[in-house]
Amino acid sequence: MKTGSWQQQLAGAFSRVGDLLNYLDLEDHLEPGMAAADNSFSIRVTHFFASLMEKGNIHDPLLRQVLPLSAEMENIPGFSTDPLADQAAHEGHGILHKYHGRVLLITTGACAINCRYCFRRHFPYADYQMTASHWSALLEQLRKDKTVREVILSGGDPLSLANGRLHTLIQHLQDIPHLRRLRIHSRLPVVLPDRLDEPLLDMLAGTRLSTSLVWHINHPREISTEFTQAVLPLRHRGIPLLNQAVLLKGVNDRVSVQTELSETLFESGILPYYLHQLDPVQGAAHFAVNDQEAAELYTLMQASLPGYLLPRLVREIPGAPSKTALTPSQNGQPGIDAGFP
Repeated sequence: MKTGSWQQQLAGAFSRVGDLLNYLDLEDHLEPGMAAADNSFSIRVTHFFASLMEKGNIHDPLLRQVLPLSAEMENIPGFSTDPLADQAAHEGHGILHKYHGRVLLITTGACAINCRYCFRRHFPYADYQMTASHWSALLEQLRKDKTVREVILSGGDPLSLANGRLHTLIQHLQDIPHLRRLRIHSRLPVVLPDRLDEPLLDMLAGTRLSTSLVWHINHPREISTEFTQAVLPLRHRGIPLLNQAVLLKGVNDRVSVQTELSETLFESGILPYYLHQLDPVQGAAHFAVNDQEAAELYTLMQASLPGYLLPRLVREIPGAPSKTALTPSQNGQPGIDAGFP
């Protein structure tokens, strides 16, 4: 049961493995290796998200995304602490500039939940995130670069910022004439629907910038009644809603799950956008689905879904000018197609 404001709910999130497992009637599954993984990347799970999990099921796909495991401590070749070379793309003041015409702002290191496969689980936020003291320099940098048309707010989770701070940032951004679009990537309302309060809704609808929201939803059971109701005002305000998921072994690597995810998203007014191959971040190798299996799954998805409900299967390759699409070829092996923004 939820109590208090969204900030209070956020502050009361599970931060101990044992407490989460006790809540789920899984206390017998607490293992020593979980503590080491938790020390490396601390657990954080909102009570609302935990309420969507099946009690007594250690293999629950929502739990699997947030539960520390001893497998995270294995050193697997090819998996690194900076899999997307974010630090190389950093231009100062929290700006990452990877693709032409758009920049990404690291607004905060805070999240409502800590997903175990997060590609920024090792990111040095203290050194790179945008802070209020950097805003003047950041805005001046954006004013000078007239090739930038779109700003993407990321993190961490930008919606973990207070409304006042978000409002100030958006106001400054919309005062830069050549900026046209604002995109916000967030998982927070999925795991804490009360975050979509009236001031935030009015703020997003009130800017001159063409605003879109990209959710991060991996499994259809994450699309709760509360979340669907919370996003309804965004739909009424005409704000485009998209989703990007990560392909995760043991979570959503079955065609039935992916089909249900796309259909449930659409029923909630959200278009499937990307299905990402796992970024090879250290500690997440146990989630990896190899390219051939991913291509076979995608072929089944193509046969099960209309084109407008089919997300693009992509991988982000450091240094590439865009996302790289992975498409099944006629012989069933994965191939590379044109890039996407």
